[in-house]
Amino acid sequence: MEAQGEQAAAGAGLRGELEARLRALGISPLCVEHPEVFTVEELMRHVGHLGGGHSKNLFLRDKKKKGLWLVTALHDRQVNLNDLGKKLGLGSGTLRFADEKVMQEKLKVGQGCATPLALFCDTGGDVRLVLDAGFLDGGYDRVYFHPMTNAATMGLTPEDFLRFVKSTGHDPLLIHFEDNAK
Repeated sequence: MEAQGEQAAAGAGLRGELEARLRALGISPLCVEHPEVFTVEELMRHVGHLGGGHSKNLFLRDKKKKGLWLVTALHDRQVNLNDLGKKLGLGSGTLRFADEKVMQEKLKVGQGCATPLALFCDTGGDVRLVLDAGFLDGGYDRVYFHPMTNAATMGLTPEDFLRFVKSTGHDPLLIHFEDNAK
């Protein structure tokens, strides 16, 4: 329990740093507090009423542990790791979930908190962002992500989101996922 408290305190500090970076870019996000969530289904009970593109995030590594990938897809997309590996030119069966310890080291967030908004923590550029093209070409007024904690959701315009990501030194790889809405 003590470790969770420490993680929550660290997340709060990083959220403040994220918000300061957004302000410096002239970005004014919408932020909604809610109970801590660990699944997309739980999240949507709290923020589903907000119009826009909601995210799910997967932190992956390749089979040889040489590459790290943050996959950010619309919440209702099915992400097949074999198909994604092929789309990325890695081949089938090469992508795996990365250890939480690696995610904490690179993005400074733990389980249930993976977010592209944490890319400012990846100062070495070790994590490649794979972004569902639907966030940018889906006609959304806002796109939503966790702001370093899974007890809140932050909404930005797609243009502001892309500007923020690029300000971190990351250029997202846009992928058109199949529309497999549940």
